Order: sequence, then C-alpha cells, then structure tokens
Amino acid sequence: MTDMSDELVKFIFDGLPVRGLLVRLGSSWQDVLARRALAGDAFPPEVRALLGEMAAAGVLMQSNIKFNGALVLQMYGDGPVKLAVAEVQPDLAFRVTAKVVGAVPAGARLEALLNVHGQGRCAITLDPKDKLPGQVPYQGVVALHGDQREPLQALAEVLEHYMLQSEQLDTKLILAANDQVAAGLLIQRMPVQGMGNVQGTSGARNEDEIGINEAYNRIAMLAATLTADELLTLTPDTVLRRLFWEEPVRLLTPQDGPHAPHTPRFECSCSRERVGSMLKSLGRDEVDSIITEQGRVEIGCDFCGKKYHFDPVDVGGLFTPVRDQPPGSAVRQ
Repeated sequence: MTDMSDELVKFIFDGLPVRGLLVRLGSSWQDVLARRALAGDAFPPEVRALLGEMAAAGVLMQSNIKFNGALVLQMYGDGPVKLAVAEVQPDLAFRVTAKVVGAVPAGARLEALLNVHGQGRCAITLDPKDKLPGQVPYQGVVALHGDQREPLQALAEVLEHYMLQSEQLDTKLILAANDQVAAGLLIQRMPVQGMGNVQGTSGARNEDEIGINEAYNRIAMLAATLTADELLTLTPDTVLRRLFWEEPVRLLTPQDGPHAPHTPRFECSCSRERVGSMLKSLGRDEVDSIITEQGRVEIGCDFCGKKYHFDPVDVGGLFTPVRDQPPGSAVRQ
C-alpha cells in the first residue's frame, strides 16, 4: 500500500558539490482533489497531474532557496489550460488552481495543454513578506521550449531550463503525480558562490562548472533512472537507497511530525472577510445587480473550492458603516 504521509527529505553528498531534495505529497494532495470534487469543480485528469507536479515542484524550490515569502509558480499559454498556479509559503503550506477554457485532449502533455501555438510561458515569482516601500516581487519568466525552439513536453524540463538560465546551476528534476500522490526529486549542483540569480544576485563563477562537473553528472544520471511509478509508490528512504547506494548520501533536517514547520501541507488563505472585501471593491451597484438577478451572490474559491454565499442582508451589511449596522443574518458559508 502506498504511504499517504506528506514528507520532505533534504540531503547532500558528503565531499561532493551536489545537494538534493525529495518530496511526497500524500494526504495533503488528496485533500486538494477531494475539496475540488466536493465543490463539483474537479479538473480533468491531465490537469490534475500537471497541478500535482507543480505543487511538488513548488515545495522543492521553496525549500531549496529558504525564502521568507510566497513562491508562486505559474504556467500560462494558448491551449485549453489558460493558467495553472501553485503557491507555496515559507512553511511549505501550498495551494494550487487552474483555469481551463477548452476541452483537454486525453493524454495531453504540456504542449497540448498550454503551448499549442508557441505562446506558453512559465513564471516564478518570489513575493517577500517583509517588502520595503516600493519594492516589487522578483519574477523570472521562460518560454515552454528548449534551446533549439523545440516545444517542451514536461514541466520538469521547463524548470530545469529555468534553473540553468536563472541560477547558472545544473539541475535534474523528476516529477510525477496521480490522484493519490504528487512527488518530486531535485538534484542540483551546489553554487560555487552565492545564491545565483534566483533573488536578483549574480553568480558568474557558477557558469564555469555548467555541464562538466563529473560528480554532478554521475548523480544526475542515476537520478534520471527513477521511474514515475517508483517515485509515486516508494518511500523516500527506499528511493534514495536504490538510486544512490554507492554514493555518500547524508540526510538533513529530519521531520518532527505532521505539523512540523518544514512539513508540506495544503492550506488555503481564503476567508469570508476577504471575499466580502472583494465584493466591496466591485461597488454597490454591481453587487446589487447580481442580487436582483440571482437572489444572492455566490463566490467560490479557485484554490480550495469553498463557496461563500451573501444574501441581500449580508450585502447590505457590507456597504453599511459598522456603527449604522442592525443585527445581520446568520453567517453563511
């Protein structure tokens, strides 16, 4: 039976300039899909698989850079999937969503999902929690094609290309997802100095080792033998033993339980108050027109599928100063 726990394992290879991370999202990933199904808004299987890979990749990247802010991985383009998003907080709480605007072909891969006419893009945004006045989030964008303009068919290939461009670091990424587990393995050559360009800094000396470091190349080749089925069904310890049994692997940051600071988990930040603020931003006339037409306003969260209902009394309360409000209707969600 497949282990349904959520786990992140960090490791290094003693004496070698190579580090790695392995993530498995079990119960948290099932929670995401169950909420969407309960809301009657389940994604097609191909989109679920893409979002699972994005969730796993986002957790790997967030954990790898130790960034105090949200990491947002976005895929957008000109196919039946207009947008796919994975957001990961510093404590590895994640959420995902997608906007599907057309029929998704059975078995569709990245090109057929997002890059039908070559307009697909991948963006990674780092939005710091402690922004200075006037500071804007850092964002890097790459197209969904390789150096020879060939369309890339897998998210892992896109992110490897992104890492090479943004950080000048060789990276091997294996991703897989089904309706039970989303998982990923990241192997990366450690920087010669600094953090690369992921936060706007430079690491020119890192370019000197691109593609030629023997230790990284050997370990990356071993990682590439990992199959999707193995990644989805085997425990992290088993994966590492099978792949690197002759290498000096040393585990870092052991887990401390299901709610440890560095344990991945699903968490959505939506709330009735935030939805109310959004309705207020639309203006009274717009919201009243919805009430007239439908009798109430229903807003569903794109990330978790939770639906919020506002009847005429609730809407009146939104646009009435607190001091002038009579007792309202019972809270509905």
